[in-house]
Amino acid sequence: MVLVAPEIHWNTGNIGRTCLAANACLHLIKPLGFSLESKEVKRAGLDYWEQVSPRVWESFDALAEDMTPAEAEVAMFTKTGALPFWSMPSLPRMFLVFGSETRGLPRALVSRYAASTYHIPITDRTRSLNLSTAAGIALYESLRHNPPPHAWGTAL
Repeated sequence: MVLVAPEIHWNTGNIGRTCLAANACLHLIKPLGFSLESKEVKRAGLDYWEQVSPRVWESFDALAEDMTPAEAEVAMFTKTGALPFWSMPSLPRMFLVFGSETRGLPRALVSRYAASTYHIPITDRTRSLNLSTAAGIALYESLRHNPPPHAWGTAL
């Protein structure tokens, strides 16, 4: 899970907890709109936050250079994504990329991965989903056909 310039601490904390539950890594791209040491992030992540261990990157390019994702491994999530989220590939390694809560993803990044942009269909009665809700939907959809190789615990 990759969050580009997240602004709201409780969304990041909730997404971190979801990543831990799904055995996924959380990558945060600067600038962050809060301190990772803030009590709000830790509260949203509950007592799990210390186990999340997010990786913080100076830029998306720094992440891409170090992690070298193939284009098929990148899924950019935006309201205007070309494809519905259920059509994203189900590969052993995926980079699910979300933008900030108020600005979304930078245009240059969306253009760079234009063939890999996805949206989560919603009615016209709302503008958008909450970032942590959208991230959870995308993460578990990415695992549906390719679950991680660990024993799952109990359900909710």
